[in-house]
Order: sequence, then C-alpha cells, then structure tokens
Amino acid sequence: MEKHIMKNIEFAKTLKLEELVTYQDGQVVSKTLVQNPNVSITLFAFDKGEEISTHSSHGDAMVYVIDGNAQITVGGINYELTAGNTIVMPSEVPHAVFAPERMKFMLTVVF
Repeated sequence: MEKHIMKNIEFAKTLKLEELVTYQDGQVVSKTLVQNPNVSITLFAFDKGEEISTHSSHGDAMVYVIDGNAQITVGGINYELTAGNTIVMPSEVPHAVFAPERMKFMLTVVF
C-alpha cells in the first residue's frame, strides 16, 4: 500500500493551484495539502473583506499570492501583495491576513 504525505491533490498531473480551491461568498475556504509535525501546506480562497486576525505561529510561514491582492501585516508593518508575490512571516511574530478583494494564496508553514 502506497503512503502519500500530500492529500487532496492529484499526483503525476499538471495542475493550476488557483483551480484547486474555489471562492465562496462571505467565506474563507481552505484546502489542506500537507499537515504533519514538520510542515503544513494549505490553499486559501478569501472573499472580499474576509480576514484572519492577528495571531502567531510556532513555525516560519510563507504566503504566496496566487490570485488577487492581499494585505499582510507582520510585526505591525503592513504589506501589499499581488499575484506572484510572496512574504515570509517569522515564527512567533504576530501577523494577520486581509483580502481587500477576492484572493487566493498558498500558505506553507515549516516547523
């Protein structure tokens, strides 16, 4: 029996990340691809105006914006990201994510 580390994604197939998670009105939608003690990879789709309030993580977290624009706050400093941009939020530093418009991103956290 094969054991896969990744889930919720097809193997050995060319995929578009933005098609793996869909927008829903007034919602934050997520799809977990990997979750273990060492790494977490999750795709998110935020409707306009949705947010994840300020919090911190025990791992370094990297956001890669796939679609739309994101407002990311790291350690009290605001950053504007557009599709194709990435930012790393260091472990234990408070951060938040806000969608000024619909947006999708991939979150990778390394513990």
